[in-house]
Amino acid sequence: MATQREEDAADYLKKHKIIELMDYLTSMLFFHRPEKPREFLVEQLEQLKISQQSGVKGANLFNKSNLDAVFGILDPTNQKYITFAQYKHALTTLGIKDINECPDGVNEDRITHETFKTEAMQGLQRCSATYEQL
Repeated sequence: MATQREEDAADYLKKHKIIELMDYLTSMLFFHRPEKPREFLVEQLEQLKISQQSGVKGANLFNKSNLDAVFGILDPTNQKYITFAQYKHALTTLGIKDINECPDGVNEDRITHETFKTEAMQGLQRCSATYEQL
């Protein structure tokens, strides 16, 4: 059983989304592999703060061509749609936690390429803009 101090620490991490922030920073660090990692991390934190204050979308590791590739993997026969289960699994794999459970095409179990890209980009933008003020 966790002590009160451990529970308080876990609540703090959750409240301020520290784990998500560290995941994001680590991913950006590994992706870009800068010569000066400390300066790079400071720049990333500054960009996140500006993004949050201005409402402008933050940076993320995936662009539309990456999402096209993901969709292509999910739709190898080029049917132009994927199932809701594939959609949900793909977005979860991309790190999106608050997935739209009722996207266009859910009733037919046919999520189109455009719907997938739109939902993925919006979800990724929400992920990169949800950190607490630093």
